[in-house]
Amino acid sequence: MTQIAVNHKNLTAETIGKNWITLFLVILVIVFSLITPAFFSIDTLQLILFNGTEVFLLGAAELFVIITGGIDLSVGFVMGFSTIMSSKLIVIFQGFGLPPFMSILSGSLIMLVIGLLPGLVNGWLVAYLRVPAFIATFSMLGITHGISELMTQGVPTKNLPSLAGIIGNGSFLYISPDRKIHFFTRPQVARGQIVVSILPNMVVFAFIFILIFSFLLSKTKFGRHLYAIGGNIDAAIRSGINVKKDLLKAYMISSFFASLAGISYVMKYITGKPDAGADLLLDSIAAVVIGGASMAGGSGTMGRTILGALVIAVVQTGLRIVGMQTFMTYILVGSILIITVILDQVFPNFNR
Repeated sequence: MTQIAVNHKNLTAETIGKNWITLFLVILVIVFSLITPAFFSIDTLQLILFNGTEVFLLGAAELFVIITGGIDLSVGFVMGFSTIMSSKLIVIFQGFGLPPFMSILSGSLIMLVIGLLPGLVNGWLVAYLRVPAFIATFSMLGITHGISELMTQGVPTKNLPSLAGIIGNGSFLYISPDRKIHFFTRPQVARGQIVVSILPNMVVFAFIFILIFSFLLSKTKFGRHLYAIGGNIDAAIRSGINVKKDLLKAYMISSFFASLAGISYVMKYITGKPDAGADLLLDSIAAVVIGGASMAGGSGTMGRTILGALVIAVVQTGLRIVGMQTFMTYILVGSILIITVILDQVFPNFNR
């Protein structure tokens, strides 16, 4: 009986450890709902998702690199560079006479190609020249920030087509008072009538890419190679894995997601700023670590990273709603990150 009790206790502890993020999310929602009853609503959930879009994307960016045992400190300023470059391209194409939608599409697609370059340089330095990831990506942080400042001279990009804001702040579907469903276009209704909006466009935009790359990470040979590299790079080399090539791809994917975050920012706020992602580096790394990835590499999943990012988005939105100042978010996120790392060191199987 004693052995059964011990096994049951261990099983319970293991279950709690693996599902602590979900439990913590529930606790956060309960606490904020008790403080402000309006917090527990569909509108607030959508606000959380809307506010967290860039954290979801930057968390995905960091995940690919952290799984290999590396880190990318440049994601925040690559995002800022993306906001400047994509917004300027959109304005240029609009000046050439392209329709607003084609200007936005062309500028965004070209930016996604340009956005691979910081990751290409980072990956080349780390994989082929064996420069420590901290140094390589920290250097890229400075380079992208400097280029962005040079391009703007301290003035945020303006004159984007109004369609960008309509798309960036619109929703995937709307339900009109007569219960008809409208995709992407908000129906015109009489004053006083309520239109229900569901799923912000930028959230849908982000999760399309997140789902695609989640499949790439979990179901393909490339994804298995990344875990092997992070688990034991020497064993990965001996098994025939092209470590250099796969590391290069991981850093390029990280840069790609940072560029996506920049485009999302431009669409939401109709501007480009060099420091648009400067405050999001902590959030992006925290999302991955809170989601159960080890900084030593070899572990982590996209789903749990998104849960980690959701924890951060709930904290940020909840604190804003209750009227707390921004610095409290940094304190709480940093504290959660430290606690997670300590638990990971003391209990290696915690949160796995």
